[in-house]
Amino acid sequence: MRPTSPTTRHERLLGAALLWLLAGAALLVTTLVPARTKGLGWTPAFWLLGAPLVLLLVLEPALPRQLLAVLRPRRRTASPLIWN
Repeated sequence: MRPTSPTTRHERLLGAALLWLLAGAALLVTTLVPARTKGLGWTPAFWLLGAPLVLLLVLEPALPRQLLAVLRPRRRTASPLIWN
């Protein structure tokens, strides 16, 4: 058995959390699993969306900042006005 490096383990956990989040979101969107039930309350929504989000934030604390930087439109530098 080969020893795994911490980087490989981190990437596998990150991939598993992303897959868990995508599968949970798909289950909730298609209503195969209800977000809230009488007996369990909001437990299905937490375990399908909340838990993987918490795991992603623990594994990659800078991820929200990186996503905001990608989504935020970049400011264009104003070209100097030319007066004729």
